[in-house]
Amino acid sequence: MPDSPEAPLSASAVGAWQEWRADRHRSVTAPTGNLALVETRWLPAGELPDPAAARAGQPDTVIVTALERTDMITGEPEHGLRFWDADAPAIRDFDRIDAFPYDPAWVLDATYTPVEGARTVAFEHLRDNGGTREKAVPGDIALTVDGTAYTLSAFDDDGTLLLVFGDPTNGSTTYGAGRFLFVEHTGEGRVRLDFNRAFVPPCGFSEQYNCPMPPRQNRFHLPVEAGEKLPVLRDGDAR
Repeated sequence: MPDSPEAPLSASAVGAWQEWRADRHRSVTAPTGNLALVETRWLPAGELPDPAAARAGQPDTVIVTALERTDMITGEPEHGLRFWDADAPAIRDFDRIDAFPYDPAWVLDATYTPVEGARTVAFEHLRDNGGTREKAVPGDIALTVDGTAYTLSAFDDDGTLLLVFGDPTNGSTTYGAGRFLFVEHTGEGRVRLDFNRAFVPPCGFSEQYNCPMPPRQNRFHLPVEAGEKLPVLRDGDAR
């Protein structure tokens, strides 16, 4: 439990969190949601993706999109295709995402110090043969949790700070590779981390995703018993 004063349980905060959970369910089960991704196909060097051609002959439920990343060794762009199926078995088998009860004590304010020009931090990737990718970290997030001071590295995700973090619940009550959290700017030099909205990363729903692992500085010493736990199938099993 964080060493912050006990906060009152606000009905509006709980309602907003419940709406967020409903949005998460809709998002992961959408036609291009996390559960719908059935194939990621990386193309040979120099070949550009043609989603329309790749879509030919596929079932009506399939959508094909293009994606790009940087090769870890050469630094050159890599191109690929993603195949999404609105009728994927993973969607049909899915029931819900279990979560801890809402806890206002896990809504934490922190200081944010921008880094001029940003800097890069090596994030190990779960399904990239143990390789690391450099992510731009635009600033430092400093906070104290349970008497321990942390300086966290959150990277920029299309204009929003995305924290990849780990804690002792990983691999038991929560997803083994860690969880994600979007960080809210609340003012000059201030941010808010609402761990009630910590979520299972995309790779927790489909093996076709890669995802960054929490770096050492983003690993908490105490269990973060807030936010999402694990996806649950209709038969009651966790993914």
